Amino acid sequence: MSKQDKNTLRLIFPQWQGGDNPPYYLGSRLLAWLAPPAHGPVEEVPVDAPSGAPLPLENNMHGRSVLVKQAKAARSIIERHQPQSIAVLGGDCLVSLSPFAWLSEHYGDKLGILWIDTHPDVQTPEQYKNAHAHVLGALMGHGDPDLTHEVKKPVKADKVMIAGIHDPLPYETQFIAEHGIRTCSPQEVRNGAQPVMQWLSESNIEVLAIHLDLDVLDPHNFRSLLFAKPGRGKHDFGDVAEGKLNIADVLKLVGEVSTEKQVVGLTIAEHMPWDALHLQEMLKQLPLLGG
Repeated sequence: MSKQDKNTLRLIFPQWQGGDNPPYYLGSRLLAWLAPPAHGPVEEVPVDAPSGAPLPLENNMHGRSVLVKQAKAARSIIERHQPQSIAVLGGDCLVSLSPFAWLSEHYGDKLGILWIDTHPDVQTPEQYKNAHAHVLGALMGHGDPDLTHEVKKPVKADKVMIAGIHDPLPYETQFIAEHGIRTCSPQEVRNGAQPVMQWLSESNIEVLAIHLDLDVLDPHNFRSLLFAKPGRGKHDFGDVAEGKLNIADVLKLVGEVSTEKQVVGLTIAEHMPWDALHLQEMLKQLPLLGG
């Protein structure tokens, strides 16, 4: 299994604007606190804390200008360190854009992307105005030009595998079919992830970047997810697919692929710590602690 070393850059990236969801800011910071100590450099991408003001809709994308600015800031940090591998603690899913784009340039066609997610993240502003749902498409060179501009070497479709996906939206289904992207359903993941292992053996990749959106987990069993919002209604999230895997399923999958290929990229995204958020708000209102 690939391990972190002094050549691994740990990037704390508390971006919340890509999902237009301020709690992802705290989610990233808690991941940074929970993670094991780093053996290599640690950097934080500058991200303004949520102020309560709504994000502007700029040319059909929420927070466009600040997202581009943060992507460039992440890129600048990475270029300064020239790491062999990158671990990203986000933040919304768009945090993978600059790190994975840089890894694609660094490793070329030797790099494969394993996207562990309930959703494929291949939409564009035409379908959805929050850019966290655009990132994998942008890494492949498709979608909004402000995002694809950050990708100097797009990742080819045969170097991409989406694991944990189910019930994609019509546009996503069409995109996956047209580009021939391989997928692995939650049940197939639990049954040994044979589609993933076959892809690894046939794709001629040597190194792997893994994007783990925590939304791939079952919100009934893991509570720090958007879909596990306390008191939520059945249709509060537009009836999009929700995760069906458990932590053990994800760890088994990552462990198996790590024995086959060297992992040079890892993103953890979309941590939504509901209990911590509510406790934080409670502390603000208590005497001797808050205002």
